[in-house]
Amino acid sequence: MSRLLCGIDIGTTGAKAALFQADGRLLGEGYGEYPVHHPKPGWAEQDPADWWRATCDALRAMLRASRANPASIGAVAVTAQAPTMLPLDRDGRPVRRALIWMDRRAEREARLLGERVGEERIFALTGNRVDPFYVAAKLLWFRREEPELFERSRTFVQINGYVAYRLTGVLSMDPVHASLLQLRRWKTGEWIEELCSLAGVGPERFPQIARGEEVIGTVSRRAAEECGLAAGTPVVAGSVDGSAAALEAGAIAPGEAAEMTGTSTVLLMPNADGATSPAFIAMPHAVPGVHLLLGAMSATGASLKWFRDNLGGTSAGDAQISYDLLTAEAESVTAGSEGVVFLPYMAGERSPIWATNARGVFFGLTLSSGRGALIRAILEGAAFALRHNVEVAEEAGLAVREIRSVGGGARSRLWNQIKADVLARPILVPERFLGAPFGGALLAGLACGEYTDIAATVRELKAIRGRYEPDPSARGLYDEPYAVYRELSRRMLPLFDLAAGESGKRSSG
Repeated sequence: MSRLLCGIDIGTTGAKAALFQADGRLLGEGYGEYPVHHPKPGWAEQDPADWWRATCDALRAMLRASRANPASIGAVAVTAQAPTMLPLDRDGRPVRRALIWMDRRAEREARLLGERVGEERIFALTGNRVDPFYVAAKLLWFRREEPELFERSRTFVQINGYVAYRLTGVLSMDPVHASLLQLRRWKTGEWIEELCSLAGVGPERFPQIARGEEVIGTVSRRAAEECGLAAGTPVVAGSVDGSAAALEAGAIAPGEAAEMTGTSTVLLMPNADGATSPAFIAMPHAVPGVHLLLGAMSATGASLKWFRDNLGGTSAGDAQISYDLLTAEAESVTAGSEGVVFLPYMAGERSPIWATNARGVFFGLTLSSGRGALIRAILEGAAFALRHNVEVAEEAGLAVREIRSVGGGARSRLWNQIKADVLARPILVPERFLGAPFGGALLAGLACGEYTDIAATVRELKAIRGRYEPDPSARGLYDEPYAVYRELSRRMLPLFDLAAGESGKRSSG
């Protein structure tokens, strides 16, 4: 009898756990939520205790929903948002709250790394532009600004490594997370002594690197009591959520792109030659021999959540309305949002403009602009950001023939159609689109022998549930507002920097 497979994903707003049969059928899922702390503008921290609490809540909810015997689970994989700077002391306890991917406090340190080593050289060595998004700059900030805590730190881990550690007592790091440290050579994986020295760390300060499907330990008795899994269940090293989502979407060959929209949107573009571009994030795919370029936008879904949380009630004191009701309001508005254009830069922006100081903008408001127009402008603004990334990718020589949509955003029929029309490409929605947990479950299946060829398994299991073809008549309706979006973005960048006290100098380098 086939063993069951569990995928856990630690996202920006919550932890998901899902249980699958080897044939891909979902048996049950659970979710636990936690906050992001913003002590100062541009800072974003999370408490590791919240990840573990939410993981336990999600696992217990998953087991209740599936009514499965925990002993029937063959293996567990943990995936996560990335990258993260989390220091642990000699006893494996967090020294401070984690600096997550969204945290931009290390701008000065990123510039310093660029000045000392050379921005072009760092890109050539690591495959990625120097930026506070990566761990190297955050480590340098930690060393300079909190030296006493830095001295107490013995190990630096990623989120999935921390949760796996809580499950097993074993520290680990997978190759995909390791590539986002910006301390290792992109082509060989060797540690870069110069960057490590500047950050004040050596390779010994990081866990042993294990393949994503490699078993790193088993669930301890203590963890089993807390989370409901059976003691002795194998746990694998796991991966970054984006790499796992590319597996879930079936995006494993060039031209088969995927987009994952939750808090942010990530465009996942497989390639076979390890291509790099300063506009994108380069990292390995979970499929051997395949690489990914990621067009990572910062606050697409978060912008819609912001609207819901702050403007969602119809009158003072009303409860928040659902996303379905929000998009229903947007559907009553024609393409182009009655002239309203939205820049979804409410947490700065990453790909392709890399501008920390960027901010959200509604442009074109009139006294006749209603809520529906604003909501639709948010949906269209996210689609415009996606199109911008696709165009930059094509200029870099990558083909994007179709896009498979996963994550919470894929549940919206209207949003899927807007993306298809704006991009003039079909949007495919897989049968299952939980996000990363299914991709993690595939890695777990490799570990316990349920699968032998990950690429073949993905092709076999990934049925397409929905297909949204671009409406030829709609493309013309979007070309003009998209041109406004691009020009507005270009003209606002120096104003964003001026407002942030940068005197017109681009803070992103």
